[in-house]
Amino acid sequence: MTAPKTPKVKASKKKRIILTVLVVVVLLGILVTAAYFIKQLIESKYFFCKSSVKFIPIDKACDGNNDCSGGEDELTCLSSFKVNTTFPVRLMTAQQVLQVYSPGPGWRSVCSDDWAEQHTQTACKQLGYTYKPKSTSVKVDTLLFPLKTTGPFTAIRPGTTKTPIHQATIDRVCKSDSVISLSCSDCGEVGFQDRVVGGSDAFIEDWPWQVSLQQGGQHSCGGSLVSPRWVITAAHCFTGSKKELSRWRVVSGRTYIGTLGGSYVDRIILNANYDPARNDYDIAMMRLSSPISVGVSRKPVCLPPKAFSLPSQASMSVTGWGYLEEKGKVSPTLQKASIPLIERRKCASPKVYGSSITQRMICAGFLDGGVDACQGDSGGPLVYFTSSQWHLVGVVSWGVGCARERKPGVYSNVEEMLNWIRTVVEKNP
Repeated sequence: MTAPKTPKVKASKKKRIILTVLVVVVLLGILVTAAYFIKQLIESKYFFCKSSVKFIPIDKACDGNNDCSGGEDELTCLSSFKVNTTFPVRLMTAQQVLQVYSPGPGWRSVCSDDWAEQHTQTACKQLGYTYKPKSTSVKVDTLLFPLKTTGPFTAIRPGTTKTPIHQATIDRVCKSDSVISLSCSDCGEVGFQDRVVGGSDAFIEDWPWQVSLQQGGQHSCGGSLVSPRWVITAAHCFTGSKKELSRWRVVSGRTYIGTLGGSYVDRIILNANYDPARNDYDIAMMRLSSPISVGVSRKPVCLPPKAFSLPSQASMSVTGWGYLEEKGKVSPTLQKASIPLIERRKCASPKVYGSSITQRMICAGFLDGGVDACQGDSGGPLVYFTSSQWHLVGVVSWGVGCARERKPGVYSNVEEMLNWIRTVVEKNP
């Protein structure tokens, strides 16, 4: 007859079981973490050919040659797109006046005559990101330059609520003496809290369009959400072995940079006019495989209207996780800096950048140096606040060094490439 187990023996056995479970859990955690980093390491060096079950060097993916059987290494690559047409709908000036285009007559402002709520929905849908769109009337005699108070004007034809706006109008004077102004979404609306070199810590809730573009788990560039599915960034972010789509993730909604999670990408489209030698037309768009959920830490920024007319020395903001100093390292937390617009004449002077500045570029910063975007900020947003919304006026593009005297930051001019941006979105629904 065996003696019954004492409470002490039972407690000891229970402790051993708990300890064994904890050891197993810790070991599994270590194995999973190790597997993740091994996977990241392999993916940073090689492309896996599923059909032929082999690895090829990542540099051979998207190089124009079929190195996998079936050419799968050339199927998921970035592309370029050139616009040869005029996107037929736009908003003009800070008044957001709706205009439509057709060959021959050109651009005409749309009268508020016979305008209905459905027309607002249709026009805003053509313009991209739409959330609770609304329209208002603007008196013709209050139109800002360069809109002419004498026209040309066009008005909605009856029974055209579902027709694309540019096809639903007929040219005539405005009987109501007013034109349509559109507000298509809540883009660029955030709370107010008051590196980028010389910058300070920022919170993603105040800059919710800012995203981190990562390849192989490493922050590579910044970008800006302009809709729940589209990101605007710089074309130069995709040089070398950065052309294969599956390697990219777009991490959004984070103040502190992280590598886990993120959105997959199914399109990367470069402006076909991009000139690497001059950094001209330095803009690209990424389409997420599925839309992000819009919230306080994830929200698109507004695209500027045409003829936005930034005031002289306008105070703008640049954000990113880039180097805190030249030849430094990436910041773990989002940085922000306020910088003024530099007029084109000064930036294109021989003592600054001379003929390197094109119409597709704007300059911002201090000619004395001290505050600037830097490596790792590339592709990120330069934004300007007006009428209760932030607008994306520039994309971090290039500069000489970081925060050097007479070498301010140069940004891709978003307003100059609105036609390309809207056409890319339309052609890739």
